[in-house]
Amino acid sequence: MISRIYFYHFDFYRFNFPEEFLDAGLGEYFRDDAVCLVEWPQNAAGYMPTADLVLRLHFARRARELEIVAGSEEGRECLMALRSGWSHAAG
Repeated sequence: MISRIYFYHFDFYRFNFPEEFLDAGLGEYFRDDAVCLVEWPQNAAGYMPTADLVLRLHFARRARELEIVAGSEEGRECLMALRSGWSHAAG
């Protein structure tokens, strides 16, 4: 076994209606033992669970900046652990 966590990537760019999330049966992938990376989540608004973490890429001159925002208590805990790991790695 490689991992006990399932990783899925979804791109809802081509959704014409949020209900397509239900029609495709995608709700079953959003479980406690899964990480779901979703692009264009607004195209499934009202049908997807609340994101634990929201990642946004911003263009800044010749680089990109990553903004991470917690959307749940689990997300806040994850973000705190990430920040702690980054400070130890930099120190």
